[in-house]
Amino acid sequence: MPMIDTILTALDEREIAHRVGLVHDEARMRYPLQRNTVDNFDEFSDIIADYYNYHFAQCVSGGGMLTRPQAAGRAKEMLESEYRRREGDIVTAFNDAHDGINGGMRVVLDTIAEALKTECVERYIRDVFDRHVAPNAWEDKVEIIRQFIARCGGNLASSIRSDQPERYAQNYQELIRSYIEALRRTSSIFRRL
Repeated sequence: MPMIDTILTALDEREIAHRVGLVHDEARMRYPLQRNTVDNFDEFSDIIADYYNYHFAQCVSGGGMLTRPQAAGRAKEMLESEYRRREGDIVTAFNDAHDGINGGMRVVLDTIAEALKTECVERYIRDVFDRHVAPNAWEDKVEIIRQFIARCGGNLASSIRSDQPERYAQNYQELIRSYIEALRRTSSIFRRL
């Protein structure tokens, strides 16, 4: 099987769901949420820190936990980033949780779960490329990236330049993020719980 086919098989949405997505979805479903609202920002911070640590231990670190401030900080960063995409911020997330609107605390935790899952999918995709193409094999990397763009280019962002595979061969980051965005638009991997 040609190398590009091996890579594309590993990057098939069902394969990603099986290897990465399911464990995150199951972890989110198992977390017990007592109420869908919070009384104040301290309670909000405690719940998101607890949830982040729970999900991180279940799906990312193999049981390792962060300190409460580290977990709260990471959860707040994720929420800030994800809510900005929706033209909000951490205050918007807190208000949703406090007032029980827009899904309340459940959706806040879903947002953290999705952000953690997205990070893990990104790492998985990077690992697929790294496992199949030696980092010091420049010509091979450029050729694989060229073939990848040729096969997947229709789903990638318009900013991805198909005539410049060497641009992405050195650093896959932009290409991977574009591929993940394509998956977000079309794949069940990123559908809300």
